[in-house]
Amino acid sequence: MTYDSFNRPGAIDLSALGSSAQASSNAGAGSTGAAAGSYVQQVGEADFDAMVRKSVTHPVVMELYSPRANAQELSDTLIDATNKAGGRWLLARVNIDAEQRIAQAMGVQAVPTVVAIIGGQLAPLFQGTKTAEEVQAYLDQLVQVAVANGLTGRAEPVGTAERDPAGDQPTAPATDPRFAEADAALQAGDYAKAVEEFQKVLDQSPTDPEATQGLAQSKLLERSTRFDPQAIVQTANDEPTNWDAQLDAADLELINGDPAAAFNRVLQMIRETRDEDRERARLRLLELFDVVGKADKAVLKARRQLSTALFA
Repeated sequence: MTYDSFNRPGAIDLSALGSSAQASSNAGAGSTGAAAGSYVQQVGEADFDAMVRKSVTHPVVMELYSPRANAQELSDTLIDATNKAGGRWLLARVNIDAEQRIAQAMGVQAVPTVVAIIGGQLAPLFQGTKTAEEVQAYLDQLVQVAVANGLTGRAEPVGTAERDPAGDQPTAPATDPRFAEADAALQAGDYAKAVEEFQKVLDQSPTDPEATQGLAQSKLLERSTRFDPQAIVQTANDEPTNWDAQLDAADLELINGDPAAAFNRVLQMIRETRDEDRERARLRLLELFDVVGKADKAVLKARRQLSTALFA
Protein backbone atom coordinates (compact mmCIF):
# COMPACT_ATOMS: atom_id res chain seq x y z
CA MET A 1 0.00 0.00 0.00
CA THR A 2 1.39 3.40 -0.96
CA TYR A 3 0.26 7.00 -0.76
CA ASP A 4 0.90 10.00 -2.99
CA SER A 5 2.21 13.21 -1.51
CA PHE A 6 -0.51 14.87 0.53
CA ASN A 7 0.36 18.20 -1.12
CA ARG A 8 -0.34 16.76 -4.56
CA PRO A 9 -2.57 18.68 -6.99
CA GLY A 10 -6.13 17.46 -6.94
CA ALA A 11 -6.06 16.06 -3.42
CA ILE A 12 -9.50 16.14 -1.82
CA ASP A 13 -9.90 19.09 0.56
CA LEU A 14 -12.39 18.13 3.26
CA SER A 15 -12.20 21.35 5.24
CA ALA A 16 -15.34 22.88 3.69
CA LEU A 17 -17.74 20.15 4.81
CA GLY A 18 -17.74 20.94 8.51
CA SER A 19 -18.02 24.70 8.02
CA SER A 20 -21.43 24.23 6.43
CA ALA A 21 -22.66 21.82 9.08
CA GLN A 22 -25.77 22.69 11.04
CA ALA A 23 -25.84 22.28 14.80
CA SER A 24 -29.09 20.35 14.52
CA SER A 25 -27.23 17.57 12.69
CA ASN A 26 -25.27 16.51 15.77
CA ALA A 27 -27.00 13.17 16.19
CA GLY A 28 -24.59 10.60 17.57
CA ALA A 29 -21.68 13.04 17.90
CA GLY A 30 -19.54 13.34 20.97
CA SER A 31 -16.90 11.40 22.82
CA THR A 32 -17.13 7.81 23.88
CA GLY A 33 -16.98 8.61 27.56
CA ALA A 34 -16.24 11.16 30.25
CA ALA A 35 -12.76 10.29 31.48
CA ALA A 36 -9.38 10.13 29.78
CA GLY A 37 -8.16 7.00 28.06
CA SER A 38 -9.90 6.56 24.72
CA TYR A 39 -8.84 7.79 21.30
CA VAL A 40 -12.14 6.84 19.68
CA GLN A 41 -14.84 9.41 18.95
CA GLN A 42 -18.29 9.18 17.43
CA VAL A 43 -18.48 11.94 14.82
CA GLY A 44 -21.44 13.79 13.33
CA GLU A 45 -21.72 16.51 10.73
CA ALA A 46 -21.59 19.36 13.24
CA ASP A 47 -18.18 18.39 14.61
CA PHE A 48 -16.68 17.11 11.37
CA ASP A 49 -14.74 20.33 10.75
CA ALA A 50 -13.04 20.11 14.13
CA MET A 51 -12.03 16.53 13.38
CA VAL A 52 -10.45 17.56 10.07
CA ARG A 53 -8.51 20.33 11.81
CA LYS A 54 -7.01 17.78 14.17
CA SER A 55 -5.50 16.00 11.17
CA VAL A 56 -2.89 18.74 10.73
CA THR A 57 -1.01 17.44 13.79
CA HIS A 58 -1.79 13.72 13.74
CA PRO A 59 -3.63 11.28 11.47
CA VAL A 60 -7.34 10.76 11.79
CA VAL A 61 -8.69 7.34 10.81
CA MET A 62 -12.36 7.48 9.84
CA GLU A 63 -14.52 4.38 10.00
CA LEU A 64 -17.72 4.83 7.99
CA TYR A 65 -20.04 2.08 9.11
CA SER A 66 -23.67 1.03 9.26
CA PRO A 67 -25.26 -0.91 12.13
CA ARG A 68 -27.03 -2.89 9.41
CA ALA A 69 -23.72 -4.29 8.14
CA ASN A 70 -22.26 -7.35 9.85
CA ALA A 71 -18.88 -5.80 10.64
CA GLN A 72 -18.65 -5.54 14.42
CA GLU A 73 -15.43 -7.55 14.46
CA LEU A 74 -13.74 -4.94 12.27
CA SER A 75 -15.00 -2.14 14.53
CA ASP A 76 -13.65 -3.93 17.59
CA THR A 77 -10.29 -4.40 15.87
CA LEU A 78 -10.04 -0.72 14.96
CA ILE A 79 -11.04 0.42 18.44
CA ASP A 80 -8.61 -1.95 20.13
CA ALA A 81 -5.69 -1.01 17.85
CA THR A 82 -6.43 2.70 18.25
CA ASN A 83 -6.47 2.70 22.03
CA LYS A 84 -3.36 0.55 22.22
CA ALA A 85 -1.55 3.04 19.94
CA GLY A 86 -1.91 5.70 22.63
CA GLY A 87 -2.64 8.72 20.43
CA ARG A 88 -0.66 8.03 17.28
CA TRP A 89 -3.95 8.59 15.50
CA LEU A 90 -7.57 9.33 16.38
CA LEU A 91 -10.39 7.03 15.29
CA ALA A 92 -13.49 8.90 14.12
CA ARG A 93 -16.53 6.63 13.77
CA VAL A 94 -19.33 7.77 11.47
CA ASN A 95 -22.70 6.01 11.34
CA ILE A 96 -23.64 6.67 7.71
CA ASP A 97 -27.28 5.84 8.36
CA ALA A 98 -27.45 8.87 10.66
CA GLU A 99 -24.88 11.01 8.81
CA GLN A 100 -25.85 10.66 5.17
CA ARG A 101 -24.33 14.00 4.11
CA ILE A 102 -20.91 12.88 5.34
CA ALA A 103 -21.27 9.57 3.49
CA GLN A 104 -22.23 11.43 0.32
CA ALA A 105 -19.34 13.89 0.64
CA MET A 106 -16.88 11.05 1.19
CA GLY A 107 -18.21 9.11 -1.80
CA VAL A 108 -18.97 6.01 0.24
CA GLN A 109 -19.97 3.13 -2.04
CA ALA A 110 -19.80 0.26 0.44
CA VAL A 111 -19.66 -0.27 4.18
CA PRO A 112 -17.55 -0.52 6.07
CA THR A 113 -15.19 2.00 4.46
CA VAL A 114 -12.05 3.14 6.28
CA VAL A 115 -10.13 6.23 5.22
CA ALA A 116 -7.38 8.39 6.69
CA ILE A 117 -7.22 12.16 6.88
CA ILE A 118 -3.75 13.68 6.99
CA GLY A 119 -3.28 17.41 6.89
CA GLY A 120 -6.88 17.87 5.74
CA GLN A 121 -6.40 15.53 2.80
CA LEU A 122 -8.16 12.24 2.21
CA ALA A 123 -6.24 8.98 1.80
CA PRO A 124 -8.44 5.90 1.21
CA LEU A 125 -7.38 2.86 3.22
CA PHE A 126 -9.76 -0.02 2.51
CA GLN A 127 -13.36 -1.16 2.06
CA GLY A 128 -14.97 -4.25 3.50
CA THR A 129 -13.81 -6.41 6.36
CA LYS A 130 -10.17 -7.26 7.00
CA THR A 131 -8.32 -9.51 9.41
CA ALA A 132 -6.73 -7.98 12.49
CA GLU A 133 -3.30 -8.49 10.92
CA GLU A 134 -4.33 -6.71 7.72
CA VAL A 135 -5.85 -3.81 9.67
CA GLN A 136 -2.69 -3.41 11.74
CA ALA A 137 -0.56 -3.39 8.58
CA TYR A 138 -2.62 -0.53 7.14
CA LEU A 139 -2.38 1.42 10.39
CA ASP A 140 1.37 0.86 10.71
CA GLN A 141 1.88 2.13 7.17
CA LEU A 142 -0.31 5.14 7.89
CA VAL A 143 1.84 6.12 10.87
CA GLN A 144 5.01 5.76 8.81
CA VAL A 145 3.64 7.97 6.04
CA ALA A 146 2.39 10.55 8.56
CA VAL A 147 5.80 10.81 10.21
CA ALA A 148 7.53 11.00 6.84
CA ASN A 149 5.24 13.91 5.97
CA GLY A 150 6.03 15.72 9.21
CA LEU A 151 2.90 14.87 11.22
CA THR A 152 4.47 13.92 14.52
CA GLY A 153 1.86 15.08 17.05
CA ARG A 154 -0.17 12.84 19.30
CA ALA A 155 -3.93 12.86 19.71
CA GLU A 156 -5.41 13.81 23.06
CA PRO A 157 -7.73 11.28 24.73
CA VAL A 158 -11.37 12.03 24.02
CA GLY A 159 -13.08 9.76 26.55
CA THR A 160 -12.87 6.57 28.57
CA ALA A 161 -11.16 3.64 26.96
CA GLU A 162 -13.38 1.43 24.83
CA ARG A 163 -13.81 -2.07 26.12
CA ASP A 164 -11.77 -4.73 24.43
CA PRO A 165 -13.48 -7.19 22.04
CA ALA A 166 -14.09 -9.61 24.93
CA GLY A 167 -15.96 -6.84 26.76
CA ASP A 168 -14.18 -7.47 30.06
CA GLN A 169 -11.70 -4.70 30.75
CA PRO A 170 -11.11 -1.27 29.26
CA THR A 171 -8.17 -1.15 26.88
CA ALA A 172 -5.60 1.24 28.30
CA PRO A 173 -3.62 3.40 25.87
CA ALA A 174 -0.04 2.21 25.43
CA THR A 175 1.75 5.37 26.54
CA ASP A 176 5.39 5.07 27.59
CA PRO A 177 6.92 7.83 29.75
CA ARG A 178 10.37 7.02 28.39
CA PHE A 179 9.37 8.67 25.11
CA ALA A 180 7.82 11.82 26.61
CA GLU A 181 10.79 14.06 25.84
CA ALA A 182 11.24 12.63 22.35
CA ASP A 183 7.55 13.02 21.55
CA ALA A 184 7.59 16.61 22.81
CA ALA A 185 10.59 17.39 20.63
CA LEU A 186 8.92 15.86 17.58
CA GLN A 187 5.75 17.84 18.18
CA ALA A 188 7.83 21.03 18.47
CA GLY A 189 9.65 20.23 15.24
CA ASP A 190 13.00 19.94 17.05
CA TYR A 191 14.15 16.79 15.27
CA ALA A 192 17.77 17.05 16.46
CA LYS A 193 16.51 16.99 20.05
CA ALA A 194 14.24 14.03 19.22
CA VAL A 195 17.28 12.16 17.89
CA GLU A 196 19.08 12.79 21.19
CA GLU A 197 16.12 11.65 23.28
CA PHE A 198 15.49 8.45 21.32
CA GLN A 199 19.22 7.70 21.50
CA LYS A 200 19.08 8.02 25.30
CA VAL A 201 16.35 5.38 25.41
CA LEU A 202 18.35 3.10 23.14
CA ASP A 203 21.44 3.53 25.30
CA GLN A 204 19.40 2.03 28.14
CA SER A 205 17.47 -0.50 26.01
CA PRO A 206 19.52 -1.24 22.88
CA THR A 207 16.98 -3.64 21.36
CA ASP A 208 13.83 -1.57 21.97
CA PRO A 209 11.93 -1.64 18.63
CA GLU A 210 9.90 1.55 19.19
CA ALA A 211 12.99 3.53 20.17
CA THR A 212 14.85 2.15 17.16
CA GLN A 213 12.07 3.19 14.79
CA GLY A 214 11.67 6.57 16.50
CA LEU A 215 15.38 7.30 16.16
CA ALA A 216 15.40 6.37 12.47
CA GLN A 217 12.31 8.47 11.76
CA SER A 218 13.74 11.45 13.65
CA LYS A 219 16.99 11.25 11.71
CA LEU A 220 15.05 11.19 8.44
CA LEU A 221 13.01 14.22 9.50
CA GLU A 222 16.14 16.07 10.57
CA ARG A 223 17.77 15.45 7.20
CA SER A 224 14.61 16.50 5.38
CA THR A 225 14.72 20.02 6.87
CA ARG A 226 17.67 20.74 4.58
CA PHE A 227 16.05 19.34 1.44
CA ASP A 228 15.41 21.16 -1.80
CA PRO A 229 13.37 18.42 -3.54
CA GLN A 230 13.78 19.74 -7.08
CA ALA A 231 17.53 20.15 -6.66
CA ILE A 232 17.86 16.68 -5.16
CA VAL A 233 16.08 15.02 -8.06
CA GLN A 234 18.01 17.02 -10.64
CA THR A 235 21.39 16.28 -9.07
CA ALA A 236 20.65 12.59 -8.59
CA ASN A 237 19.61 12.27 -12.23
CA ASP A 238 22.54 14.27 -13.61
CA GLU A 239 25.23 12.79 -11.35
CA PRO A 240 24.61 9.05 -10.86
CA THR A 241 27.87 8.63 -8.90
CA ASN A 242 27.20 11.54 -6.57
CA TRP A 243 26.52 9.30 -3.61
CA ASP A 244 25.38 12.08 -1.28
CA ALA A 245 22.74 13.03 -3.84
CA GLN A 246 21.66 9.41 -4.24
CA LEU A 247 21.16 9.02 -0.50
CA ASP A 248 19.19 12.27 -0.37
CA ALA A 249 17.06 11.09 -3.28
CA ALA A 250 16.35 7.83 -1.44
CA ASP A 251 15.22 9.81 1.61
CA LEU A 252 12.93 11.88 -0.60
CA GLU A 253 11.43 8.78 -2.22
CA LEU A 254 10.66 7.34 1.19
CA ILE A 255 9.09 10.61 2.34
CA ASN A 256 6.94 10.59 -0.81
CA GLY A 257 5.62 7.14 0.09
CA ASP A 258 7.68 4.95 -2.26
CA PRO A 259 9.91 2.80 -0.02
CA ALA A 260 10.63 0.28 -2.79
CA ALA A 261 12.19 2.99 -4.97
CA ALA A 262 14.22 4.28 -2.02
CA PHE A 263 15.51 0.81 -1.19
CA ASN A 264 16.37 0.04 -4.81
CA ARG A 265 18.35 3.28 -5.13
CA VAL A 266 20.49 2.51 -2.08
CA LEU A 267 20.90 -1.13 -3.12
CA GLN A 268 22.24 0.07 -6.46
CA MET A 269 24.72 2.27 -4.63
CA ILE A 270 25.85 -0.74 -2.57
CA ARG A 271 26.41 -2.74 -5.77
CA GLU A 272 28.48 0.04 -7.34
CA THR A 273 30.64 1.14 -4.40
CA ARG A 274 33.27 -0.26 -2.10
CA ASP A 275 34.76 0.46 1.30
CA GLU A 276 33.48 3.58 3.09
CA ASP A 277 30.82 4.48 0.52
CA ARG A 278 29.41 0.97 0.54
CA GLU A 279 29.32 0.84 4.34
CA ARG A 280 27.64 4.25 4.47
CA ALA A 281 24.99 3.02 2.03
CA ARG A 282 24.48 -0.20 3.99
CA LEU A 283 23.94 1.65 7.24
CA ARG A 284 21.55 4.11 5.60
CA LEU A 285 19.54 1.25 4.11
CA LEU A 286 19.23 -0.43 7.51
CA GLU A 287 18.07 2.88 8.93
CA LEU A 288 15.42 3.24 6.22
CA PHE A 289 14.28 -0.30 7.03
CA ASP A 290 13.73 0.86 10.61
CA VAL A 291 11.69 3.86 9.43
CA VAL A 292 9.31 1.66 7.45
CA GLY A 293 9.19 -1.28 9.84
CA LYS A 294 10.92 -4.64 9.65
CA ALA A 295 7.75 -6.61 8.84
CA ASP A 296 6.90 -4.53 5.75
CA LYS A 297 6.92 -6.54 2.50
CA ALA A 298 9.18 -4.02 0.75
CA VAL A 299 11.65 -4.27 3.63
CA LEU A 300 11.67 -8.07 3.57
CA LYS A 301 12.32 -8.07 -0.18
CA ALA A 302 15.06 -5.45 0.03
CA ARG A 303 16.72 -7.24 2.93
CA ARG A 304 17.08 -10.36 0.78
CA GLN A 305 18.52 -8.24 -2.02
CA LEU A 306 20.96 -6.63 0.41
CA SER A 307 22.49 -9.98 1.24
CA THR A 308 23.05 -10.65 -2.45
CA ALA A 309 24.45 -7.16 -3.12
CA LEU A 310 26.96 -7.33 -0.29
CA PHE A 311 28.49 -10.53 -1.62
CA ALA A 312 28.36 -9.66 -5.30
